[in-house]
Amino acid sequence: MKLIILSAALLGVFLAPILASNNVNVNNQGNRGGNSHQSVSIDHQKQVVNVDNNNGWHSWNTIWDYGNGYTATRIFTKKACVIAPLNKQIMPDVTVLPQTIKEKQKSGSQGPPDKQLTYTISRNKVTDLSTYGKSIENLCRGIPTYLAHEVKAPSFLYVSGSCFNANILCILGISFCGETWGY
Repeated sequence: MKLIILSAALLGVFLAPILASNNVNVNNQGNRGGNSHQSVSIDHQKQVVNVDNNNGWHSWNTIWDYGNGYTATRIFTKKACVIAPLNKQIMPDVTVLPQTIKEKQKSGSQGPPDKQLTYTISRNKVTDLSTYGKSIENLCRGIPTYLAHEVKAPSFLYVSGSCFNANILCILGISFCGETWGY
């Protein structure tokens, strides 16, 4: 009996950090030079990361759903949502993300992100959000939603300013580019 109780206690000690949620708040210079506030919520059990960037009209939300393999960003200035495949080689894994954020906070880095992703946005609207998981469905429900695909080598076409850029805690920069914004 004592062995069972001891085993359960040890299991709880080792599983608690894995199943727990992390919350991180960061105040930094925003994408447009103003102050912004980013908060990150990590649900290890569901393998979902939610990043809120509060910067007035230039605010956005993003969800990284590691379980379903998709990311979605709701861009308030565009009144739209963009869904893309989650690039697990570039985006920090959900298990190491808290440590990556803590290291960036300790170093005080406000420079450019360590990694950059560029996506091109499809003109076709997504009609069924349920295939992307509940978290993404809840984020994008009720607003125009588009699919995006990663661009491995961005071309000069994206220099025109038709991109929305999001800097996530100086660890990842994401650009969504395309003509979709006019539709």
